[in-house]
Amino acid sequence: MQQDMLRLVPFLLGAVGGAFFLRERRLRLGAERLGGATLETLLEAIAANDPGTGAHVRRVADYSLLLAEAADLDAHTQRSIERVALFHDIGKLDSAITDIIDDARGLTPDERRAIMRHPRMGAEVLSPLAQFYPDLPEGVLSHHERWDGTGYPRHLKGKRIPISARVVAIADSFDAITHARAYSHARTLKTAVEKIAAGRGGQFDPELTDLFLSPPVLESVAKSMRESHTRHSGPQRRRPAGSKAAAPDITFRWRTATHGRLPSGR
Repeated sequence: MQQDMLRLVPFLLGAVGGAFFLRERRLRLGAERLGGATLETLLEAIAANDPGTGAHVRRVADYSLLLAEAADLDAHTQRSIERVALFHDIGKLDSAITDIIDDARGLTPDERRAIMRHPRMGAEVLSPLAQFYPDLPEGVLSHHERWDGTGYPRHLKGKRIPISARVVAIADSFDAITHARAYSHARTLKTAVEKIAAGRGGQFDPELTDLFLSPPVLESVAKSMRESHTRHSGPQRRRPAGSKAAAPDITFRWRTATHGRLPSGR
């Protein structure tokens, strides 16, 4: 009898372990769904606070994914890049920084220093979600670093900069050149190509720059840019206080198992 009981021990332990695993998995999935819902709420907050920034981050996400796919990055990395792209400017939700950005006159040195704080502020806002998306705060913190180490806020250099930030840096700069802002006017695709090429090896990862400027990728980016111009033609105005924000036109890929170009999972 004792030997029979001993033979049952591994099976009993396995059953108990399986039960704990299922319980923990249910708890983890519930927490991840909460994390995803929180990100969607934050994205709506960005669009509600500044529709121009809301449109900007969606364009940057689209360009970033086109580059990430061309680089043949794995699905997990692509999802990380998408999140960093969508939330890279969340630090600009600070009212003082938003007021500076909305001011159409040239920026003073003090105003530029205030804007330069937004990567760190964004990373702090997103830090509670690091348990679900550990790459997100780090990518947001690093999206203004430069390949040559002269960026901010930490002067990271080369491949010490997270891949998500290196991809988003190119997409962000491209969009800043080709779309008008309060303090700068939109320039042509040709000008954007020249400026991105000029940043190769200085501001940007040289391999990613070459890939972004390659004819197939650039054609896809240009097509996306033209479609975006069509969707968002006309002036962008801040939504009046108290008005309801429209749902963003991005469907998060980690919320839909078979949506778009990315498979399910984190």
